[in-house]
Amino acid sequence: MKIFLIGFMGSGKTYWGSLLSAKLKLPFFDLDSVIVDTEKKSIAEIFAQHGEEFFRYKEKEILEELVNDHDKFILSCGGGTPCFFNNIVFMKKHGKVVWLNTSVNVLKERLLKERTSRPLIKAIGDKELKAYIIRKLGERRMYYSQADVVVEEENISLTSLINMLNT
Repeated sequence: MKIFLIGFMGSGKTYWGSLLSAKLKLPFFDLDSVIVDTEKKSIAEIFAQHGEEFFRYKEKEILEELVNDHDKFILSCGGGTPCFFNNIVFMKKHGKVVWLNTSVNVLKERLLKERTSRPLIKAIGDKELKAYIIRKLGERRMYYSQADVVVEEENISLTSLINMLNT
């Protein structure tokens, strides 16, 4: 089984991926972390030195490598991963896609604490962050909504998430 966790930055993909990995005894990968390890640069450095387009190509390349190299895994994808190069179609073809649909207010609170490590929101002020989240979610919803499973992230338990994956 290949499980792809998608959702906006700060939606809990890495958190839930780690829990699922331990419970289901499946390898866990965080796509951004694999990119960092491969490139020997932080995501922020990659964006600053090469731009978002380079990053998105690298993201697609590593996504495909992981799928081809592993029979089973749980993968936490970057917030934009499903939105480029038909990645959402690729993921659905090769496994089960789970959208962690987290509320705008929860995302804002989480992202306010993590802004420096997230290049797409680093320069956005506190007051503008909520509007940015709403706008980006609006752009990405058409991709996220193609997920096989939609989870309201704030109201989920590990057991209920596993049950949803098995249906």
